[in-house]
Amino acid sequence: MVAWSDQERSIITSIFSNLDYNDVGPKALSRCLIVYPWTQRYFASFGNLYNADAIKTNPNIQSHGTKILHGLDRAVKNMDDIKSTYAELSVLHSEKLHVDPDNFKVGPGAPAAPRTPSLLSDCLTIVIASKMGSGFTPEIQATFQKFLAVVVSALGKQYH
Repeated sequence: MVAWSDQERSIITSIFSNLDYNDVGPKALSRCLIVYPWTQRYFASFGNLYNADAIKTNPNIQSHGTKILHGLDRAVKNMDDIKSTYAELSVLHSEKLHVDPDNFKVGPGAPAAPRTPSLLSDCLTIVIASKMGSGFTPEIQATFQKFLAVVVSALGKQYH
């Protein structure tokens, strides 16, 4: 179980209450698929992913990026039990979608760690930081990355 301070809860709630999900989600997922092209294999049924422009304008990628951010709402609303919140989704990623567990780590072949951010988490952090500008302070970044690390750990639980 993760301990959250009142300040951390406030920061996470504030970040998500100010997000434009239809903008940030697609940009983060697109960035992930462009920067880490091996992740595209999980989205083969989404149509044209031939180049960066095709990925950024793909309606399926845009829709799924928004869906991912709405999925993070579940963690925001259940910060005291994120592991249980994502138990079913962890099984889906592992047993049905066969998502490579390395995607829940930093870079290919990175060692597993319970609080290691994922490739998509890194991309999401970059997009949010660019939106918040100077408001994305080191304290906010630390809290946001702690939140994402807990989510990633919960999603990767089925692999442990």
